[in-house]
Amino acid sequence: MKDLNTPPAEAAEKKNSLSIILKRFGLDNFLLFLLAMILLAYLWPELGEEEGPLPLEEITTYGVALIFFFYGLRLSPAKLKEGLSDWRLHLVVQATTFVLFPLLVWAGHLVAGPGENPALWLGAFYVAALPSTVSSSVVMVSIAGGNIPGAIFNASISSLIGVFMTPLWMSFFASTSSAAQMDLTSVILKLMLQVVLPVTLGILLNKKFGAFAEGQKSRLRVFDQTIILLIVYSSFCDSFARNMFQGFSGLDLFLLGAVMVGLFLLVVGLTAAISHLLGFSRENRITAIFCGSKKSLVHGTVMSKVLFPDANAVGIILLPLMLYHALQLIIASMLAQRMARKEITSAQQMAG
Repeated sequence: MKDLNTPPAEAAEKKNSLSIILKRFGLDNFLLFLLAMILLAYLWPELGEEEGPLPLEEITTYGVALIFFFYGLRLSPAKLKEGLSDWRLHLVVQATTFVLFPLLVWAGHLVAGPGENPALWLGAFYVAALPSTVSSSVVMVSIAGGNIPGAIFNASISSLIGVFMTPLWMSFFASTSSAAQMDLTSVILKLMLQVVLPVTLGILLNKKFGAFAEGQKSRLRVFDQTIILLIVYSSFCDSFARNMFQGFSGLDLFLLGAVMVGLFLLVVGLTAAISHLLGFSRENRITAIFCGSKKSLVHGTVMSKVLFPDANAVGIILLPLMLYHALQLIIASMLAQRMARKEITSAQQMAG
């Protein structure tokens, strides 16, 4: 007799296998949803544009505050204290994130010139000025066998430093390029209200509700990603509705992706060299490489609402970040697994 449950079981097994393969290469459902949001914005921009029928501006504004409140709620002061001692590691990570990155892109801009699409340079510099991502940095460090407390500390502190450093760098770039000037004081004040205040409230309530928030980690992750998807959708709706991408070819996107890969690999190489010169342990080298080279899509989408009041151009400005986010996950995942295999092989050889 035919087993009626076999086809669904086989389908589930194939689905799980596909999911494992995608994750092995740094891909997940969130990246696919990001692509779907861009496609939806292209097909139906009227729904999500600034003057559209949906109150996406209000939804995402309150959603962003909740993202950072829950982030602070899960940010244990004990975990931060645990990673405080490695001050040289912290200095390398933060200097890579907020000094090396912007200087490399700025130098590239000086050499190459603004070109035909200055908004892409603005977007590339925006990537360089952003803080490190939190969750994926810690995950990659964990996979590769790095210093996890150090990763948690650096990724968390980077988020707060970025509230000040990202606007400062963007103001500098705007003053040295054709980008529009920004009111730095107003921008930092808005980011303080949208990011620092909710995070601070969350940290203050960590002792009482931190365990509950940690237990809801998977649901909070879904909430975070939903808000990011809405911001991406509304941003691209405005850009598509006003034909901001007119004149961009597939070759332009390929070259932009290649530049983002080159930037990532260059920073990884320089960070590894600096860590080696400073005599870092293997664990600290891994943490420096992954925390210093990653850039936060969450902070990028959130800050774009404040830093770039011209909603029409936000889609283009976010394009380099979207590419960098996807490519950094893919390459970092491969690097982390390679480092983990190398450590296992070394341990086996020593045991033998």
